[in-house]
Order: sequence, then structure tokens, then C-alpha cells
Amino acid sequence: MHIDDLCTFCRSFPGACERFPFGPTALVFAVEGRMFALISLDSVPPWVNLKCNPDWATALREQYPAIRPGYHMNKRHWNTVVLDGSIPHTLLCEMIRHSYECVIARLPRTLHERYRTELSQWQQ
Repeated sequence: MHIDDLCTFCRSFPGACERFPFGPTALVFAVEGRMFALISLDSVPPWVNLKCNPDWATALREQYPAIRPGYHMNKRHWNTVVLDGSIPHTLLCEMIRHSYECVIARLPRTLHERYRTELSQWQQ
């Protein structure tokens, strides 16, 4: 997935906002101030950190060399995905959606329910 397509996809989630809290080369996508994707813009190839269920995170790392423990993140709950073309597009989209779902699950109940409803109506 090209970096522009990745950014467009992340922007499309309900309530998603983008910001640069860690400097001009680390683009963060968040919902309600909680990060679900961090993209390194100056790395070659670029990479993205995504939140992940610990069991699935381990399974993904075992299956794909381009998926590693989260760089500068809680390695149990975050993966770094190197965007070298080796990860299938559909899997990357699924991982981004999963990251978003992990984040909204931790929001207060009213916000969680609102975003779950919006996500169920959301079109990719």
C-alpha cells in the first residue's frame, strides 16, 4: 500500500484526526485523542505502528517478517508493519481497522457505542 493510500484509509474512519505530536516525520491518526496508527514518513521503506490484540500480534509476527514488535511502543499490544509490499493489501486494511476497534473499545461507553455504530455503517 502506498503511503498516500494508507493515510487516506486512516482518515476515512469515523472521528479520525491526524496530527504530528512527535515531530514532522511521525504522523499520528487518532480518535478522541487516542492513537490507532503512527506512520514514519522519513523511513525507507516507510512503516506504520498499529495496535493489536496480543495473540493476533504474535501470530502475525510469526507469519510475516515485515511485521515486528512495535517500535518505541508497548511490544505486547503494538506491531510495526514495514510497508515493503510483502503484506497483502486486505490484511493491512484489516489490521488498521482492528487497531481502530481496539482503541474505540477503551473509550467511555457512550463514545464507544457511537463509534461502533458509525463503524458498522462505514464504507471502505
